[in-house]
Amino acid sequence: MSIDLTPLNLRELNTLIRSAKERHKTLTSRPPAEKVRRQLIADAKRAGYTIDEVFGLDADTVAPKTKARRRKGPKVKPKYRDPENRWFTWTGRGKMPLWLASKVRFGHSPTDFLIPGVAKLTPKEKVLTGKRKLFKQS
Repeated sequence: MSIDLTPLNLRELNTLIRSAKERHKTLTSRPPAEKVRRQLIADAKRAGYTIDEVFGLDADTVAPKTKARRRKGPKVKPKYRDPENRWFTWTGRGKMPLWLASKVRFGHSPTDFLIPGVAKLTPKEKVLTGKRKLFKQS
């Protein structure tokens, strides 16, 4: 491993040397991880535990991970169908599919693709807020 030290000035180089010496001292003063692992396993065994029980890795103590369940709604019949490809359908819920959006972009209306006998146009709710009512005065 080679590190290019040429762009470093004297101050940065001294800082690097100091931090490298500190890191070297830390690594050499602590015992190896394998030795610590063996000591922990031996201490746990002396106390009557397994290492998995001590650190919570036992299958009995860990709750099994479950997938978040998606709320299932009722199956909705398609309301729109592409006459060119009968597999392209849309229920009218959610975002308009690309096949229908492209047809609408080229001048068709979504009502042109309603499935006859199955689909009916859903009337828009009348919003009465903000509307004035006129009363005839006598």
